[in-house]
This record gives sequence, C-alpha cells and structure tokens, in this order.
Amino acid sequence: MKQSFLFTKTLKSIAAEEKSINAQLLIKGGYTDKLMAGVYTLLPLGLRVINKIEQIIREEINAIGGQEIVMPSLQPKENWEKTGRWSGMDDLYKVTDSGSHEFALGPTHEEVVVPLLKKFINSYKDLPVYIYQFQNKFRMELRSKSGILRGREFLMKDLYSFHLDEKDLDEYYEQAKQAYFNIFKRCGIGQETYLTFALGGTFSKYSHEFQTITQAGEDIIYICPKCKIAYNKEVIDEITKCQSCNLSLKDFKEAKAIEVGNIFKLKTRYSAPFELKYKDQEGQDREVIMGCYGIGLSRLMGTIVEVHHDDKGIIWPLAVAPFQIHLISLKAEKELAKKAEELYNGLITAGFEVLYDDRDESAGLKLNDSDLLGLPIRLVLSPKTLEQDSIEVKLRNSDKVELVKFDQLEKHINKIIKI
Repeated sequence: MKQSFLFTKTLKSIAAEEKSINAQLLIKGGYTDKLMAGVYTLLPLGLRVINKIEQIIREEINAIGGQEIVMPSLQPKENWEKTGRWSGMDDLYKVTDSGSHEFALGPTHEEVVVPLLKKFINSYKDLPVYIYQFQNKFRMELRSKSGILRGREFLMKDLYSFHLDEKDLDEYYEQAKQAYFNIFKRCGIGQETYLTFALGGTFSKYSHEFQTITQAGEDIIYICPKCKIAYNKEVIDEITKCQSCNLSLKDFKEAKAIEVGNIFKLKTRYSAPFELKYKDQEGQDREVIMGCYGIGLSRLMGTIVEVHHDDKGIIWPLAVAPFQIHLISLKAEKELAKKAEELYNGLITAGFEVLYDDRDESAGLKLNDSDLLGLPIRLVLSPKTLEQDSIEVKLRNSDKVELVKFDQLEKHINKIIKI
C-alpha cells in the first residue's frame, strides 16, 4: 500500500486524558480512533493487525478441533433469565424495542450456544463438540480506561467445548492451554505471559488466566520462579506453596500484569438450565459437561503495544505487524522516485507486505512516522544509497543499519523473516 493512499494521518498530539501507552501510540499512529470512552474504531492499519491476530487464533483453535460460527449479539431476555444472569450480571447491557420486548447485548454467549447445541446433540455419538467465534461483545464497563485494554465494546474469540464427562473435559482443557501458549508466543508475548491460577467462582475451585507482565497491568500476580506458574492476587490468600512444584509462597515474585485470556471448566453450569443432555450407551440421559475459553483480540493488540514499544513508537512483532516492510524514499527526485517504485512493485511481486511512503514530506517527518508506526523492517532509499546501487535496511527493534545491494535485497529480507 502507498502511504499517500491512506486516508488516516499520524498525529503529533492527542487528548491529555489518554494516559496509557497503547492508547497514545495507537491513536497517534492512526491505528485506532476513540469514539467515546471504551469504544474505538479500527482504522485500516489497526484492522490489519487485528486480522493477523485473528488468523493466528483461528489456526490454533482449528488445530484442536474448533468449528467456527458467528452467533448474534442481540440475545433474548428469556435465555438470560434461565441462567439467572438477567438480574445477576452487573455489566449486562439491556435494550427494549418499541414493542416492549427486552434483549441483552451479548457480553458472552453461553445463553446462545447452549440452546443452539441442544438442537444437534442427542446421543453420546454426537460428542465431543468444540464451537468458537469471533464476535463483538458489550459490557457496561464503568471503568473504561487504559485505551483498548478495557472497553465497553470489544472483539473477542470465545470457544465452547461440550463433553461426555469430566475426564474428556480435562483432556481438552489441557489441549486448549497449549493452544493458548502457542497463540501468545506467535503474537510475540510468549515470554512475558504466564498461566495464572484464579478463583473459579461457581464453576470450580480454580480457573486459569493468561497474564502478561507489563507495568501497564491492572492485576497483581505472584509468579513461582521454579515452574513459571502464577497466582492471581484474589487467590493467593488460599495457598502457602505452589500447587505445581510445592515451592514456598515466600519465594514467589510479585508483578503487574494484563489478563489476555482465560479458560474455565463450566461443567453443567449452563447445560443444566437448558436441559442439554445426551443419551449414553445404555440409553440413560446424562447432562453435557462444558468448558469455555476466551481471548479479547483488541485487549491482546493493546497488550502487545504495552510490551513492545520505546519512546519513539510501537515495535510490532513480525507476525502481527500491519505490514512487514516500510519502504521510504527520502527525496522526490525523478530518478529516485522511479527506483523506489520499481523496488515497491518488485517486493509486492515477491510476496512481501509493503507500506511505501511515497508522500511529499521531509525526511525527518517520514523517519519519525516510521518509528511511530513500528513496522518490523525499514528500507530507506536516498540519493546516496542509489549511487551505490544499495538501500539502507534497519530493523525496528535494533539500532543496526545495513547497506544492502538491490540484487541481494529479496534474499536479505527472506533471511530476516525466517529468523
């Protein structure tokens, strides 16, 4: 894409109320636009990042048997009354139409997916089933702050699993854990993200969160340095040692973190109210056992920015960057522009994702914008490099600058991408 084609522009300053790094950099870089507290528009660059994250998640969830669907956001009151959450959920948005019919704007989808699966599950032969979606969620978040980390409307992947028994659930739960580790590693935050014990509420004694270490975190977790398992602040009073390796609590490391995913063993919490049952091999009715597994994509995007940035801007991991390459021509001279166009077309033909800064702007502005946008590989063409049949190559996460010959450029970039 040519940068002159983008309708968005980078901003030098934003509202003073934006205190979080992700909000500042994503708004200044033209990735997102704030409509109101907790509600954001994804602009072209931001949508490309979300699409990359979504595809990573899709691949990993498909690999553990997930079947993708899309369920409605508008949900009937009756379903929420059956589970007791119409009156029991504080952050539920409720809407009423002109005929006095009441609906929920879905903050989650148990009240939809269970009645859906009841239409298809009858026998033990129909299980297990794993259903997931990418869908906007709505939550009456009174503390909408921290940019896209805490929103009233946000994009989420929710996976629901349906099982014959708890043993089958336990086995799938472990597969989901590993899929989550794979997702966060591929998104560039694997080293900073910990499986974290949390209180299970009405579902089970413990659930699990995936918490990413960053100073922007609103959660406090305690990490076992031996087995790398963590414990949420709300659960730490219940233990004296690590549940995995028995290391004493006094040896744990305290850290601030952002929750980027969670997994729950729902068991029969939602299948029972809807009488979701199956007939076993003896023809007896048995309740379906469930699990659920969530990842907020917009929250994950904001977390990546909180982890990967410097004082100049964002530093996108290669797998989620909107483009792999930022090609910059520093002068508008005819010969230079012709070579830049040739390089741009060649890189596109070779299969690379390229943002070409063809704007008639100063070198300083272009380089500053490049740092702010944070694309992994920067190529700078100038009269000086053109004389040497070369181009400057710099990685956003490094200060090293290399001069690479034009005929070696494709090979050089492929080597970077495969590292």
